[in-house]
Amino acid sequence: MSHPTRLDPATQPDAIRRAAQRLADGQLVALPTETVYGLGARSDDDAAVARIFAAKGRPSDHPLIVHVADAQAAEAFAAELPPVARRLMGRFWPGPLTVIVPRREGIGKASAGGQDTIGLRCPDHPVALALLREALTLGVPGVSAPSANRFGRVSPTRADHVESEFETEDLLVLDGGPCEVGIESAIVDCSRGAPVLLRPGRLTRDELAEVAGEPIAWSRPEAPDPNAPRASGTLLAHYAPRAKVHLMDGSALVRALDDLIPVLMVGQHHVPRVAVYSRTAWAHRGGQPGVVFKVMSVQATTAAHDLFADLRDMDALGVEQIWVEAPPPDAAWDGVRDRLGRAAAA
Repeated sequence: MSHPTRLDPATQPDAIRRAAQRLADGQLVALPTETVYGLGARSDDDAAVARIFAAKGRPSDHPLIVHVADAQAAEAFAAELPPVARRLMGRFWPGPLTVIVPRREGIGKASAGGQDTIGLRCPDHPVALALLREALTLGVPGVSAPSANRFGRVSPTRADHVESEFETEDLLVLDGGPCEVGIESAIVDCSRGAPVLLRPGRLTRDELAEVAGEPIAWSRPEAPDPNAPRASGTLLAHYAPRAKVHLMDGSALVRALDDLIPVLMVGQHHVPRVAVYSRTAWAHRGGQPGVVFKVMSVQATTAAHDLFADLRDMDALGVEQIWVEAPPPDAAWDGVRDRLGRAAAA
C-alpha cells in the first residue's frame, strides 16, 4: 500500500520550497490552513486543477476556492473587487473568510466550475502563507484547494486524516499540525451587489454585516438562493462519514436511547452499532452494550474545532449510525449546525 509523502516544515527547512516547486510543476500538494487541510494545485493551470477533481472524485462544475497570499494577489483573479468585498477582506484576511467576486477573464475557469465568478481566500496559517508566498516567486499566482478528502466526506483537520484519504505516494502533504478552526471558511457572495452568506463558518453573520456596513442575507440550505453562484461546500448533502448521521434534540436523543438499549442488550455486540455525540445525553447513561458515547463541547468554537475529528473517530469504530444532539440555535453555532445538517442529509 502506497502512502503520501509527509513533510514537516518545522523540522525540514526545505519543505516549503519543495512543495512550492511541485505546485509550480502542476502537481498536487495537501496543505494546512486554519480551517481544514486543503488539496491544492496552481489555480492558473486548468490541467493541474483537473487533477484535484480527479483525485477527490468531485464534479468539475462544483467550484473550488482559490487561496492567495494577500489582497494584492487576489487582483490577478478578480475582474473587480467590489467595495463590500474589500471591506471584508481588509478586516478578516488572513482568516476564515471566502469572498465571491467577478472572475477575471482568461484565468481560473476550471477552479470556478466554468462560472464568471470566483471564490478567493487568504488563509491564516503560517505554513499556508509561507507556501503561497514561495509559490508566488515561482510564478504561481494562487492555489485552488478544496478540503483534502474524497468528495462529500468528512473534511480533514490533521495530516494523518489526509493520508488516510489518499493512498498514493504521488501526493505531498505539508504537516502544519491540527487546524485551529476546524470547519471551513464562511463564504460571502459579493458579486451581485447586496452581499449574501452562502456558507456559514466561524465568523457569524452579525460580525460580517458589521464590517460590510450593510445587512447580509443568508442563502440557507433549506431555502437556497436560486440566483446565487455555485460555491464550494454548499451542496445539500456533504461532510458525511460512512455511518448514517441522525440529528435530534436532547430529549429525543434520550428517548431514542431508552428504546434502543433494551434491544441491544438481547444480543452480544463486540462492535458498537451506534455512536452518540451529545452535550447532555451522555451524562444520563453509563456504559451500554452496542453504544459508544462521545462528548460534544458546550462551547461553539471548541465544538467546531473538534467536529470533523470526532466524526472521523466515531466512524473508525465501525458504527452503523451516529446520533447527534442538534446544536443550539445561537448564531455562534451556525457553522457547526450547517455541517451537521449536510452530513445528516447524505
